[in-house]
Amino acid sequence: MPSYLLQNGITMGSIIFNMFHTFQPRGKDVGNLQKLLDERLLARQARQLGICPIREELLSQCFDEIIRQVTIDCPERGLLLMRVRDELKMTIAAYQTLYNSSVTFGMRKQLQAEMGKSELEEKIVQLEQRKQKLEEKRIDLLNKKDSLDKKIKERNQIEEQKRKQEIEFLKYQGQHLEAFLKSVQPELK
Repeated sequence: MPSYLLQNGITMGSIIFNMFHTFQPRGKDVGNLQKLLDERLLARQARQLGICPIREELLSQCFDEIIRQVTIDCPERGLLLMRVRDELKMTIAAYQTLYNSSVTFGMRKQLQAEMGKSELEEKIVQLEQRKQKLEEKRIDLLNKKDSLDKKIKERNQIEEQKRKQEIEFLKYQGQHLEAFLKSVQPELK
């Protein structure tokens, strides 16, 4: 609570009473209030950035005290500031809900990505293995093709050689038959 707003508490038994001043604060009082607020923020280790419940609590107390002081001077302004405070609290609550939802959404998406990543890595390994098997099969089929081509070529060469030999034999036989017919024909006449 701001120091210029409260007198030191008066203890009666176990109850502490705080008393408020109704005088207008001076510039020095506002400076002291700022200094006190900074000290309390440091003492309670409030974060300077992001959502910090400690910082929010202390600033809310400070703003409530300012509203009380303004209400003492002018009730209408005090009511207006209370509406502003309430709107700010609702806005902050909406932002906190949005922030929490986005953090949850981000975590869920990250987990899905991690799960999806492991599935994709597993699929990559499977596809690499399949690729390796297909490559081995391709090499095996190429070797078989080369072997068959070689056998076919050898068979064609052998058949070609046989045909040449047969043609040579038939030519030789044709020549002997012709020579025989020529030698037999003069005798027939």
